[in-house]
Amino acid sequence: MGNKRKVGHIERFLKRADKAIDEGIKKADEILDDAVEFGEMAATQAKKTSKELRNKAEKEGEILKKKGKEKINESIMAAKAAATSAEDDLKTLERLGKLKKSGIITDKEFQEKKKKILARI
Repeated sequence: MGNKRKVGHIERFLKRADKAIDEGIKKADEILDDAVEFGEMAATQAKKTSKELRNKAEKEGEILKKKGKEKINESIMAAKAAATSAEDDLKTLERLGKLKKSGIITDKEFQEKKKKILARI
């Protein structure tokens, strides 16, 4: 009779162990399913955020290009104006030289005007 008791005891122990293992596997599967679901949610959110950031960067890039073109055009216009102005000043100096040579203005007047014009160039 002592032998039957040990067999029954071992069988119950094995049944409880199997039940515990099955419950552990079930819980592990549930946790894994939750982890996969959360991973998918995180990936979806990351994709959405990435797309939003890419769009924002593209818009800002376009704005910077536009501002850059505007600055370049302003610089070109300023350079053209400066070149035209310098050319005009040189022509004025030539005319003043002719006026001085023909005696219409004095050497002193010529030097004063020449000094002002050269300071602008």
